[in-house]
Amino acid sequence: MPANRSFFVGAACLLAAVVQLAPIARGGETDWPQWRGPNRDGHAAPQSLLQSWPEGGPKLKWQFRNAGEGYSTLAVVDGRLYTMGSRGDQCFVICIDASTGEGIWETPISRASVDQDYAHGWGGGPRSTPTVDGEHVYALSDIGTVGCLKVSDGRLLWSVNLVEEFGGSVPNWGYAESLLIDGDRVVVTPGGENFMVALDKKSGNKVWGSQGIDAPAQYGSVIRHEFEGVPVYLNVSKSGLLGVDPESGAKLFESSVTGNNVAVIPTPIATGDLVYHTSDYGAGNALLRLNKTSDGLATTQVYHLQHKSMQNHHGGVVLVDGVIYGFTKADGGRWMAQDLESGETLWAETLRPNKSGSIAYADGRLYCYNDKDGSLVLVEPSREGWKPVGSLTLPEQTEIARKSGAIWAHPVIADQMVLIRDQDLIFAYDIAR
Repeated sequence: MPANRSFFVGAACLLAAVVQLAPIARGGETDWPQWRGPNRDGHAAPQSLLQSWPEGGPKLKWQFRNAGEGYSTLAVVDGRLYTMGSRGDQCFVICIDASTGEGIWETPISRASVDQDYAHGWGGGPRSTPTVDGEHVYALSDIGTVGCLKVSDGRLLWSVNLVEEFGGSVPNWGYAESLLIDGDRVVVTPGGENFMVALDKKSGNKVWGSQGIDAPAQYGSVIRHEFEGVPVYLNVSKSGLLGVDPESGAKLFESSVTGNNVAVIPTPIATGDLVYHTSDYGAGNALLRLNKTSDGLATTQVYHLQHKSMQNHHGGVVLVDGVIYGFTKADGGRWMAQDLESGETLWAETLRPNKSGSIAYADGRLYCYNDKDGSLVLVEPSREGWKPVGSLTLPEQTEIARKSGAIWAHPVIADQMVLIRDQDLIFAYDIAR
């Protein structure tokens, strides 16, 4: 057993600062169990939701005020909400009753980051969303500690540090990846010679490290896709989009066009034989076509567009009926729609003072969360133009110093609620139809 991996049994439950113990509610049909929803594509599970909102927005159901510092968004499973935050000198995984907003448990998985760990000029705290898998929840701190906890009481079962064990390096703005659970594996990106690793989800032991890749960790999250029976893990680095064999860790392909030398953040979108990716800092967006080969998969480029097209910073994009929706940093920042197959810009909408925004999709509507004024706009997807059908504005914003940061946690739709976060504050709105 490696000395720098900690296994916790018995008295380890004392590490959990238990606020209250409550029975786990059962259900799960409208869960949001991980980063960007059930399929990691920004789409919520099917549920019946309001198609328009009254003036002032839907009813506020509850508010939680102690999530701590950080940009982590939320996972919701079986009536419980999971997120992360830093308070004092520790980084916590936090469990909340999703129906009432009452705290259930919180467990530290690492020390809190400090300025020496990475640049805190845009804010500190964890950036990763927990991933819930059966009786366990998996989380990654901003300094690279992976933890596996029991959903029932928050007991920490194992932990491993990506820097100490795999030679990774904390990115310039902290680790921000949200862990992928694929079968019996946890998939994560330490960066460096072990660019991507697969861990046994029961023990944290290494199953494989990627081969043929030596690249720094960035801020995207791994997705699994399959084309003509061939599976692939997709993630990003400064060098662009990378495809990895899920069984061996061997590199299948690499495309450099959406890489950049500053920060590559958005998670790719894959559908059929197409992979779409976008990033900021001049990279723009690209559509790649997958091709099956004797060695696995390769790609050909359909288009690569820059400047006036989609140039998404970190709010992500969603694909709905052949259209990509999201916020571009082009022209000072605008919401926009782009035809997936041609790359054509269909429309763009400026909403000042906002310079960025995050997005999700549920029951025929887009949820567009703006980074400056704390507004969330409900929008009907359309190729014809921006069609808002409701909006709300946060009743208050965090008192945690933002420095150069803004409102960057993505919206979540689960249990017929829309949940939005601003640092220590989490708001749940009832949007049941």
